[in-house]
Amino acid sequence: MKGARPVAVVDIGSNSVRLVVYEQLSRAPTALFNEKVLAGLGRGVGMTHRLSAESVATALAALKRFRRLCDQIEVESVWVLATAAVRDAENGPEFLARAEEILGTTIEMLSGRDEARRSAHGVIAGFWKPDGLVGDLGGGSLELIDVKDGSLGEGGTFPLGGIRLEESSGGASKVAATLAADSLASAGWMSQGQGRNFYAVGGTWRSLARLHMAQTGYPLHVIDHYAISAEEVLEFCRVIANSEIDSVDSIEVVSKQRRPLLPYGAIVLEQVIRRVRPSQIVMSALGVREGLLYEMLSPEEQEKDPLKVACRELALLRSRSPQHCEELITWTDRAFEALGIEETEEERRLRVAACLLTDIGWRAHPDYRGTQSLAIISNAAFIGIDHPGRAYLALAVYYRYAGLVEEALSPRIRELASSRLKERARILGCVLRVGYLVSAAMPGIILKSSLEIRGKELVLSLSPDLAGLDGERVRKRLSRLAKIISLDSAVTITS
Repeated sequence: MKGARPVAVVDIGSNSVRLVVYEQLSRAPTALFNEKVLAGLGRGVGMTHRLSAESVATALAALKRFRRLCDQIEVESVWVLATAAVRDAENGPEFLARAEEILGTTIEMLSGRDEARRSAHGVIAGFWKPDGLVGDLGGGSLELIDVKDGSLGEGGTFPLGGIRLEESSGGASKVAATLAADSLASAGWMSQGQGRNFYAVGGTWRSLARLHMAQTGYPLHVIDHYAISAEEVLEFCRVIANSEIDSVDSIEVVSKQRRPLLPYGAIVLEQVIRRVRPSQIVMSALGVREGLLYEMLSPEEQEKDPLKVACRELALLRSRSPQHCEELITWTDRAFEALGIEETEEERRLRVAACLLTDIGWRAHPDYRGTQSLAIISNAAFIGIDHPGRAYLALAVYYRYAGLVEEALSPRIRELASSRLKERARILGCVLRVGYLVSAAMPGIILKSSLEIRGKELVLSLSPDLAGLDGERVRKRLSRLAKIISLDSAVTITS
């Protein structure tokens, strides 16, 4: 992005030390560089109350590399956060002093309440109007907080991080389950999450989700917004908690360093589900780091839709005319109204996003524009969109390029969208195919035309100065659109 000035967040956690460099401070932050080191700072802290020399050495070596990388990328600002392990260790202040010297900046030591707030803001940043409980599981602690209408409710922090629970239970799963249940028992406010979403944050829970995806053959490899019913997760967690982890089906999708903590993450999630009784578990790829960035935005920026922001950036980077993409929003507004196609607020939001993305594949070979666009959209690092919504966007842009030919479509991708969304994607794709033959993707043209229904005919009206654009290909595409809504078709020139 022209004029983008990279910013970075270093997250010193109980299990990992991570650097994420973002392209710029944005409502839809894009990771420019991402690296983690599993330093295990939290190991032994619950027993000895000290950070081990080995973990400290690993973490400090990682921070030296991170500092050099930030200089190399010419990062404008670096923010550094430290969480439970450093907070709880007697030698935490000594470690912080050495880390600050290496990084050349002040480190913010987060309290449990700070962690919960930042995680919640990360979910607010990544989900459009989230409603439920947010849980962030780290190596040293678990933070829980209620989120609704962009506001934060009750919350708490619990000593149930994977590393701490493994050590305090002596590696016994039944003891770990008892400790988790007892720790959560006093938080009566958790019942407020009943029947709502539970947003799961943290590397261990993301690894569990990745394992579940592999075992079920899920068609997308996108963790963010991956949603599973609470009942299914409960059974899955029971299996993971009571199995020899290296023998679990599809365990190869989880790194060997992550595997030892999976049973404890499963145990905690199982106990949370029992206490909260949510409707479903929804994975969040955003957490404390993105919550920090969200808090730095102006109120006006915070109010923006992150999906639309991300799609506008992609349109700017990859379309022939971003202005034309914006014009398509108004043109399809009018077309859908004329065709009598009703949309919910969320469906219109998705159509707007599809219009912004509709020209991203133009540089590819014509035979592959549809499939390449579908792959880009279905796997893009978008936020603020669930997996059925991704399928709708991918299908709409695929149909815009390929027409209603579906041989190249994965049936599993189509299954992600409801029948209603699939039908609207088909119609939108056909509407856009007509529009692009009129405009040739150039700005200032498409709004001089319109789609209307006159009697039993679908009519494409062109202004007099566009009369020369009428032709056989335009009429064929108009006819195909008319056919799927059971109409005849015609082209007229307005007076």
